[in-house]
This record gives sequence, C-alpha cells and structure tokens, in this order.
Amino acid sequence: MTDHLLKQLGEALRVRRKAAGFSQESYADHIQMHRTYYSAIERGEKNLQLDTLERICSGLECKIWEVLKDAET
Repeated sequence: MTDHLLKQLGEALRVRRKAAGFSQESYADHIQMHRTYYSAIERGEKNLQLDTLERICSGLECKIWEVLKDAET
C-alpha cells in the first residue's frame, strides 16, 4: 500500500513541477536538492519525511494538503 501511495505522490509532484515549467534538474536546483534524490521521489522510490515534502511544496508554491489530495485522485 505504501509503495502505491508513494508512486501517486510522486506523480502528483511531477504534474505540478511540469505545470510550473521546471525540468527535474532545474527544479532540484531551485529547492537545493540533489537531482537524483528528487528524481527518486517522483518515481515513488523514497519515503518522504514531512519536512522534505514541505520543502518541495514550498518551491512549487502549494500546500502539502493540495499535493496529497492530487495523489488521492
């Protein structure tokens, strides 16, 4: 179950990142995160801590709950 949720969350983040006009590399630089780590998050391979999710959402100018809601649908 967790793997499925992580994949959905990663996809929700990918959609928002692309809508904001960022490549993975440029977005990772924007939030000062290593590109390979961010890439693994979008692929659903990393179990995020809330502070990491907040950092990503802050860079996308959205709230955590908005991304979680996107991931549910």
